[in-house]
Amino acid sequence: MTVNIENEAEITLGIVCEEVIERVVNAVMDFEQCPYEAEVDVLLTDNAAIREINREQRGIDAPTDVLSFPAVEYQVPADFEGLLERADCFHPETGELLLGDIVISLERVISQAEEYGHTRERELGFLVAHSMLHLFGYDHMEDGEREIMEQKQRMILEGIGLRR
Repeated sequence: MTVNIENEAEITLGIVCEEVIERVVNAVMDFEQCPYEAEVDVLLTDNAAIREINREQRGIDAPTDVLSFPAVEYQVPADFEGLLERADCFHPETGELLLGDIVISLERVISQAEEYGHTRERELGFLVAHSMLHLFGYDHMEDGEREIMEQKQRMILEGIGLRR
């Protein structure tokens, strides 16, 4: 498993972000029973930078907490059947499944942890779990989808001790 983490923000959370991110990424991989070693890229940034990315990529001129850019398109969320026939899903040198990119605003981690009354570690973990589920093809545009994602996020985070 390769988790590439770049922190371009001049913000500290008072926790070791890399440890939280790797722990949650691995927990989601296990929870979704991904049969492959995988690679994911995580960018930690601030509101100004995530706003710019959001504007460029989604046409929304506003900061957000997390953005997910899946590298694999799933017909059914977390259905890994048939991926081996798609060479573009795997890193040519390492053979790892390319999951995609996650962008997180550390400013939003701080404000949302305060707003929801839990730790910064839990908020960062939540955003990583949420984004990882997007990278596996889950969405929350409809109520049924939202409920599935919420249940999975809760189970994953509780499973590694990140409770509200």
